[in-house]
Amino acid sequence: MALDVTGSYRYPNPNAAWLAQHVEEILEPEIPIIDPHHHIWNQPGNVYSVDDLSADVSSGHNVLATVFVQAHHGYRTTGPEELRCVGETERIEEVANAAQSNASKLKLCAGIVSFADLTLGSRVCDVLDAHRTASPGRFRGVRHSVARDPYFPDGIVLRPAPPNMLADPKFRAGLATLAKYGLSFDAMLYHCQIKELADAAQSIPELSIVLDHFGCIIGVGPYIGHERETFSAWRDDIRLLAQSPNVSIKLGGMGMIICGARFHERALPPSSRELAEAWRPYVETCIEAFGADRCMFESNFPVDKAMFSYPVLWNAFKRLTAGASASEKASLLHANAARIYKLHGILPDQT
Repeated sequence: MALDVTGSYRYPNPNAAWLAQHVEEILEPEIPIIDPHHHIWNQPGNVYSVDDLSADVSSGHNVLATVFVQAHHGYRTTGPEELRCVGETERIEEVANAAQSNASKLKLCAGIVSFADLTLGSRVCDVLDAHRTASPGRFRGVRHSVARDPYFPDGIVLRPAPPNMLADPKFRAGLATLAKYGLSFDAMLYHCQIKELADAAQSIPELSIVLDHFGCIIGVGPYIGHERETFSAWRDDIRLLAQSPNVSIKLGGMGMIICGARFHERALPPSSRELAEAWRPYVETCIEAFGADRCMFESNFPVDKAMFSYPVLWNAFKRLTAGASASEKASLLHANAARIYKLHGILPDQT
């Protein structure tokens, strides 16, 4: 794992030939799935289009719908700076409509989580209104990364956010504005910041907050060799955060290289059984803390695609729910995502 000259760990590009070396039979193919976290982007050497997404989600599991999460894709290049992010919503709305026009039952990007600069405070209304105009039927929330770790002052993959952003009065005003709009906040941060999120959640109990990627547990640099201490601290903070009923959590993202994933360096990809056993302590901790009604599995594709394929990933999630009741499985695999992101008319029992 190389550290580049900017001090950032780069996501490795997926290798289709390597991924194809391990193929599994789809477990419980009838169970409905809503994937609440993926990206679409055009990064150099790693394009992930709506066609690529469609191919992944149609590879065997019963995926009914997906939620797109901001990836700095398709921003406007002109106009007011604070409104340029609306270009991403416009672009995703366009590709989602095109995909839906093919009469597919699969609803790609049924929900859109976009960027808005929450440090604008109450003035972020103009940006939220523009997102809603761009996608009146899909825009569901905002992700404004606050990720920062003291051991990586220059950032890891993302540029570091200013310190203590979650406590900044302007940012808090932006969060409160999201709540007034009935929108959710996707929290992208690192595990050492979970306590900061807990404080924000308690201060704005009317805001629906979704913690991405287990809280992004860093497993590189100075964290190597201290996995037990990191897990213990993360577990305590997760239990603290779960005390706020307005917070839910996405279980996924452990294929990110900054979490210590190095499967791509092996001769063969991992099996779903291996992934399930590696992630079990984290999944069980979260479900015990939040309950099955506030947890949802996510793909985080294409970021995690460098480490395992889409069918193997969801097989792993299904293995992790093997001992759960039918209602708990439904919650973790589709029902919570539909409820939290207000995806109406997706599930057979919805009206």
